[in-house]
Amino acid sequence: MPEDRNEWTVAKDELIDVMDGLGFPEEFGYEIAKNLGSPKAIRRMASYLAQARPSDPVTVVDEMLAIKEQIDSWKQRKESEKANSEYNQILRYGIERE
Repeated sequence: MPEDRNEWTVAKDELIDVMDGLGFPEEFGYEIAKNLGSPKAIRRMASYLAQARPSDPVTVVDEMLAIKEQIDSWKQRKESEKANSEYNQILRYGIERE
């Protein structure tokens, strides 16, 4: 767990640096990172900001929400695939299998 926390902290700091360079307050960067949650999503957001260089906080929040929506959709698809696989196993082998 400490390794995960360190990775999150590093990603958050990178995001805050990019946002600071765009003129946004540190607290805003922290809230964006907190809402995104994972280091991968935070780095994706930082990359977007570095390339698009938005000046409007609404644009930043819109992109954060779009990233979150894509991640949630991916997770939901994976859960559905797993449930479908388990259902197919039940159909194929029955409920009482060992």
